[in-house]
Amino acid sequence: MKKFLVIGNPINHSLSPELHNYWFKKNNINGTYDKEKLDSNDLEKLILRVKNNEIFGINVTVPFKKEIIAYLDELSLEAKNTQSVNTIYLDKNKVKGHNTDVDGFELSLLNLKFDVRGKTIFILGAGGVVPSIIFSLKKMKASRILISNRTKTKAESLKNIFNDLSIINWGEVPNFDMVINATSIGLDNKDEINLDFSKIEKGKLYYDLIYNPKETNFLRKAKAKGNKTENGKKMFIYQAAASFKIWHKIYPNIDEGVDKILD
Repeated sequence: MKKFLVIGNPINHSLSPELHNYWFKKNNINGTYDKEKLDSNDLEKLILRVKNNEIFGINVTVPFKKEIIAYLDELSLEAKNTQSVNTIYLDKNKVKGHNTDVDGFELSLLNLKFDVRGKTIFILGAGGVVPSIIFSLKKMKASRILISNRTKTKAESLKNIFNDLSIINWGEVPNFDMVINATSIGLDNKDEINLDFSKIEKGKLYYDLIYNPKETNFLRKAKAKGNKTENGKKMFIYQAAASFKIWHKIYPNIDEGVDKILD
């Protein structure tokens, strides 16, 4: 039985095992998918397990999407351009890192029928998935991308990859067409993003990358004020399906069973 993993810290909130194990069953794949909470000093040994065929595929979540790169042999174009990896596999004795978050985010917006072309996008956070979001937004021709992070230097470091970003001080809320919560604020139901959006007119899109819980306080408040809202569920599904295809050469069916897992 082939073993697959999602790694992160924290990791309890991840529904990746439920989703992938559902697809294993649907596609008659003899495998098991689990989650492991790791620390930085566990990463090297983890990749050795891939090289030794003990693990056949890994998904990577916060805070290791960038840090894991140091232990990999090769990166896909998307992973190189974002310096972010969320999918790992062995190919011809080389451990490769890929980034399916880029396509996952783009497909989620296409599903939502939201066109970012010519629009101003405001991103909260500067963590591991943010380079993927920026790369995807640029690919879709967003006109301006604004970034704000509680630790400003972390936001500024993204300019090493994307030099045309605009950095906004945390606490300031500029005008935007879409705002994305890419922080971990919201994983706990009690979490609040203490930013004042009251001066922003209605009808904007508020997008939270968090999918569990399915409605954060960030989205709840935005909806109450007449805005469109979207959680990270579709992005999560699409990036997972892309990882599944890399590992098994099958694109899984996104059916009602998938929706039930994530409800």
